[in-house]
Amino acid sequence: MPVKGQKRKQQIIDIAKKMFIETGFQSTHIGQICDMLEIARGTVYQYFGNKREILYAILESVEEQFDDIFDVEDLEFFLSGRPGNDLIREFVSNRVSACVKAILQEPIVIKLMYKEIVGIDEDVIANIDNFMDYITNILVRDFQIFKEKGFYKKDLDSQISASMLIGGVLLLVHDYDKRGKDILRRDIIDSITEHFLFGVAIDKDNNNDNN
Repeated sequence: MPVKGQKRKQQIIDIAKKMFIETGFQSTHIGQICDMLEIARGTVYQYFGNKREILYAILESVEEQFDDIFDVEDLEFFLSGRPGNDLIREFVSNRVSACVKAILQEPIVIKLMYKEIVGIDEDVIANIDNFMDYITNILVRDFQIFKEKGFYKKDLDSQISASMLIGGVLLLVHDYDKRGKDILRRDIIDSITEHFLFGVAIDKDNNNDNN
């Protein structure tokens, strides 16, 4: 697509996102988007058949970002060096941080997850579910690679681990956004990583504290 066309397509997406959030999905019409951009309806239909397709393009964009963040070759190359715990912490923290940034760039995703956009219908809900399945499966794939390389407990269910991680991150992003707090602070990202990788229980058998 020519640069001019790509720019126009992004303008349509950006205006639609704003209106979906502020006005509601059902109450937003293609004509209103055209009025905001001062363009003809035919211009929108060059890129999208209807407003649902605009919303799905947003979700697809986030999926592409997750594909880039959770690059299989990068993970396999990293694990081939047999990294220690500190390097694993750093690697996973960087991925979590990039994941959170991708979500924060598209606040409509969080609002969709928590049904905060008025007027979404069954077709939209089904596509949101497909989006969540797609993101979860990316993480399942990562956990399977960690297992194969001996960095992940073989008796743990990768699907459960993936669902817990993405669900926890989405909830934290939603909660911190509502409270106006910065979830991208490094200590918070590191804490998410530490909780997930090493849990919260103290190993009494290997605890060398002199208490």
